[in-house]
Amino acid sequence: MSDRHQNLAIIGHVDHGKSTLVGRLLYETGSVPEHVIEQHKEEAEEKGKGGFEFAYVMDNLAEERERGVTIDIAHQEFSTDAYDFTIVDCPGHRDFVKNMITGASQADNAVLVVAADDGVAPQTREHVFLARTLGIGELIVGVNKMDLVDYSESDYNQVVSEVEDLLNQVRFGTEDASFIPISAFEGDNIAEESDNTDWYDGDILLEALNDLPEPEPPTDAPLRLPIQDVYTIDGIGTVPVGRVETGILNVGDNVSFQPSDVGGEVKTVEMHHEEVPKAEPGDNVGFNVRGIGKDDIRRGDVCGPADDPPTVAETFQAQIVVMQHPSVITAGYTPVFHAHTAQVACTIESIDQKIDPSSGEVAEENPDFIQNGDAAVVTIRPQKPLSIEPSGEIPELGSFAIRDMGQTIAAGKVLDVDER
Repeated sequence: MSDRHQNLAIIGHVDHGKSTLVGRLLYETGSVPEHVIEQHKEEAEEKGKGGFEFAYVMDNLAEERERGVTIDIAHQEFSTDAYDFTIVDCPGHRDFVKNMITGASQADNAVLVVAADDGVAPQTREHVFLARTLGIGELIVGVNKMDLVDYSESDYNQVVSEVEDLLNQVRFGTEDASFIPISAFEGDNIAEESDNTDWYDGDILLEALNDLPEPEPPTDAPLRLPIQDVYTIDGIGTVPVGRVETGILNVGDNVSFQPSDVGGEVKTVEMHHEEVPKAEPGDNVGFNVRGIGKDDIRRGDVCGPADDPPTVAETFQAQIVVMQHPSVITAGYTPVFHAHTAQVACTIESIDQKIDPSSGEVAEENPDFIQNGDAAVVTIRPQKPLSIEPSGEIPELGSFAIRDMGQTIAAGKVLDVDER
């Protein structure tokens, strides 16, 4: 175990081997016991899917976690010499994009998986664009399935140049990206150098992960703890549960829940079923606050210090990116905004500017509409109280997803909040 921690997103197109790669990483770092792999291998072979044991491990872990009542089912962990990694939103998690945007998975860095035999696909674009919008720092690009192209250097170079073009389009500095030819299926260049790619002399994947820059923990920001659920527990009373995004929650603190606008003194903080004196960013906790009842607070509230309470927006200005919408978006459109644990219908009051997504420059003032692929600055009015922060001040509570018709339509980050 390392005392250094990284949240790692594994992104890329659905069929490019993300699950297999995650399974392989867990396996190579000893995070999944050998007998579990063996068991899945037998199952996979019985079903005529031999070789899929890593992807199988992932799917079964996901299922087992869905059945267990854990606070957060989206995480899987492995350790290297340098870091304890938490993989945020395991691939295939259907709300991956939403969670990635809402900060349910504030990834520090990302591994982008691109298949050598397929190259840049639509989801590759979407995920890279999101990674850029959400401020992911470094990108490790795993050019996967090298075994399917006979470890061809020219096929690898072709994919590298496609991805570099894509990174340039969204102004992701290519100096912040490193490329590695891998086969998650066969294990090439994951935990040890592969003889199949003797033309490659860069880092293997585990080395590249070890070399990622250390994230700064957001402990010096004010406490922000979005509430996931509120329980009533015998002998304790009302216990809100959530993950500390920024700052520190201490026993004895005076806290305020917004937008419910109630508060009190923290009596106990519990983590992994034991009482602790404090909780820090990344900790999933249950806590009890003097005088707060089950009906006073709800999922979507944010807990913060009484003297620096979470911001509640009357309106806010945001930069959004439209990813998939069947027609056009105009002023007056009211979809559901997912911000941290809150889901609130919000009206786009005005479209203030259209932005050129490749340069970030203003392309048009006050356009009549925006559509797929457009980036824009918009003014938004929540239909009921919503606690949200400018991403320049508290990025963990400054991003959101816009959902409608069962899909993520757009992603955005808050530029400015006009408080209630």
